Amino acid sequence: MPRALGRPHRFELTLSTAERTALEAMAASRTLPYSHVRRAQIVLASAVGEPSSEIAARFDVTPQTVGYWRKRFQAQRLTGLADAPRPGHQRTHDDERVAGLLRTVLETKPRDGEVWTVRGLAAETGISKSVVQRYLSLFGVEPHRTKSFTLSTDPFFVEKVRDIVGLYLNPPDRALVLCVDETSQGQALERAQPVLPMGLGYVEGVTHGYIRHGTTTLFAALDIASGEVLTQCKARHRHPEFLGFLRHIDANVPADLDVHLVLDNYATHKHPKVRAWLAARPRYHVHYTPTYSSWLNQVERWFGHVTQRVIKRGSFRTTHELIRRIETFVDHYNTRSRPFVWTATADSILAKLGRLLRERCGSGPIASRTALPPDGLP
Repeated sequence: MPRALGRPHRFELTLSTAERTALEAMAASRTLPYSHVRRAQIVLASAVGEPSSEIAARFDVTPQTVGYWRKRFQAQRLTGLADAPRPGHQRTHDDERVAGLLRTVLETKPRDGEVWTVRGLAAETGISKSVVQRYLSLFGVEPHRTKSFTLSTDPFFVEKVRDIVGLYLNPPDRALVLCVDETSQGQALERAQPVLPMGLGYVEGVTHGYIRHGTTTLFAALDIASGEVLTQCKARHRHPEFLGFLRHIDANVPADLDVHLVLDNYATHKHPKVRAWLAARPRYHVHYTPTYSSWLNQVERWFGHVTQRVIKRGSFRTTHELIRRIETFVDHYNTRSRPFVWTATADSILAKLGRLLRERCGSGPIASRTALPPDGLP
């Protein structure tokens, strides 16, 4: 039957199952640009027969825009919803020249130094500074930055990781797991000029000048179950001081509990007298972290708290004043302490290390027994 005069032609759009699935995924996406999401929603609404005027009102566009995208979809299907190439002048630098720029920055060093600069690359390749900067940013090349790492040479790296992570995730019954270490970086620095207090619109001002008044060594044992910390400040960090701290731990831990100590490989922790003291007390069990893997010892994270909250921004006239400030901080910390939440399993750590080795060193699986400190671990 011929269409009645004056009645608008009804637009019909038929979608295949695959097209409908793809459009619904685009319409619900939270990562695609909103313009692409809206185009998919317009096509889906058109496919169910919704009038153009209602679609335009719902998506705050003109009816002409609705008609444009559904006609473009009808002609080109899913590919028609992508942005068309925009007009503009041809590229000044072809692929080979861009590849030459990247080879220069990745495989060579400048004659006058160790690090390429944007101006140096521009002079070397004949490409303008702005274009060099744009290509470096596009390909994620940052010659001015470095990221440090250390390979563990411990032949029992995997076994030690599984041992210590097992303690964190599944601690033994009727036992206390303590992460123990010491830091000798507690410097009693007196600022040469008064600190400018923080105010509205400006931050606290601390002078670079200071007067040294000595250092103290902070010994700490972190209980992974409660987050409480047992500390002592001593003048030095030799094995006699470490033995004294072990006796301090022994006096403050209930006698009916086993004690598992997580320690690093500092020579003081392996001194013959320390080993003899531990051997004479069967309830003590020592777990050494792999070499260059201090990130496995949770007390290192707590040392970061002390440094940021007390030592780094303080001004101390004597080491005794510094020690009192540390002790006050520890007392307050223990009243509201919470354990650090360790979620990484040994398998996830080893898998991440394997990926890092392959990316940075071109190495194979973790069978090489080397390790990099993983980002984002506690």
